Amino acid sequence: MTLTLWDMLTPGRLRKKRTRTRVDRPVVEARRSQPRRADSPALRRYETMQREMLARYNIRVRKWRSSTSGVAWQVTYTDGTVARLIESPRPRGPVSAAVFLHEIGHHAIGFGVYRPRCLEELKAWCFSLDEMEKWDIAMTDRVRKRVHESLVYAVDKAKRRGLKRLPVPLIPYAAPYAASDRGPSTSWVDPRTSDASGPS
Repeated sequence: MTLTLWDMLTPGRLRKKRTRTRVDRPVVEARRSQPRRADSPALRRYETMQREMLARYNIRVRKWRSSTSGVAWQVTYTDGTVARLIESPRPRGPVSAAVFLHEIGHHAIGFGVYRPRCLEELKAWCFSLDEMEKWDIAMTDRVRKRVHESLVYAVDKAKRRGLKRLPVPLIPYAAPYAASDRGPSTSWVDPRTSDASGPS
């Protein structure tokens, strides 16, 4: 067979086209879907609580966090309008609901109303725990531990920044009273049982 210059430049033209054989795979029967968690009464209650609390205080969620941490802040624009924002875990259980309500609490009680900042943290937790009771959300040991550790951290941070006089309601969360090696059942002090009008 005589090859032309064109055939030498395009050797692929001499190759046979590959043919693909279609293999029919057996149809696998779809597994029966399990009931969605969204259908549970508890989860519906969390979702209702979430919607109502955001609407009540006109708050927008900037981000749903995967961790059990949160932050609340507000932005005041030049025309006087205020944007109320939070980041928190989406409420799906007692701990995430407690953190979510705590961040809502900062807006509910107002920023800068309570001084020092650690006292504002305590009041926001008081708001959270009150709302948990209203929404019939269980007060578990994990919730108590989360509240306790948060307030211990807030007090320690305030002392590192030079706080001289600790408000009376926060004394249970200051060393040596707040030993970290004790479980929530022994170290738990409900922040609502203290008089939050102590010295600052």
